[in-house]
Amino acid sequence: MGIEYGPLLVFFAVNFLFPAALAMKLVAAGTGFLSDLDRAGALVIAKVIVATTAFVVATVIAMAVSKAKLGAVSPMLWISGGFVVVFGGLTVWFHDPKFIQMKPSFVYGMFAAVLAFGLITGRPLLQGLLGTAYPGLDAVGWRKLTRNWALFFVAMAALNEAVWRTTSWDFWVGFKLWGAIPLTLLFAFANVPMLLRHGLNTEDPQAGIPPE
Repeated sequence: MGIEYGPLLVFFAVNFLFPAALAMKLVAAGTGFLSDLDRAGALVIAKVIVATTAFVVATVIAMAVSKAKLGAVSPMLWISGGFVVVFGGLTVWFHDPKFIQMKPSFVYGMFAAVLAFGLITGRPLLQGLLGTAYPGLDAVGWRKLTRNWALFFVAMAALNEAVWRTTSWDFWVGFKLWGAIPLTLLFAFANVPMLLRHGLNTEDPQAGIPPE
């Protein structure tokens, strides 16, 4: 989980701990658009750009570490990491936090769509991704797990949209760490009784928790 969630911790730490004055100096050195904003607005945008840049860099590093240590980058990490790089790059280029704030909604939506497609076509796509994380799970268990995660991703996409559209930048960043991750962990654990009834014989159900 460290590889998947490490970049998010970096994002959170840089946003809240990086000196505001230094962030403004760094951003101002590369662009002159901050001069067109009031101090409060310039501070927020400077934090957005510095934190998002750190997020993108940390994500690329995490993918490289995964490749070096595990020999491969998981499909989910490829998808999540790719979205971070693209949407983070758009945020930095256009100086607009909305792109990186929408990123989770797109990731959740893609995961939900892929899982729903697997259910409709009878293809165990989730089993192909997480088969080693849930040894012994029978076919019915995989279908139920796929259905549950698809619905969860839809709910999380809607929740992310509600949060970033109605709250501040700092609140949304905090929500990603203190809201989205705990909700994902709680949901994963809530599925364990059902998984056990369908043959799960592992003691590490967290291994299959998707990245943020």
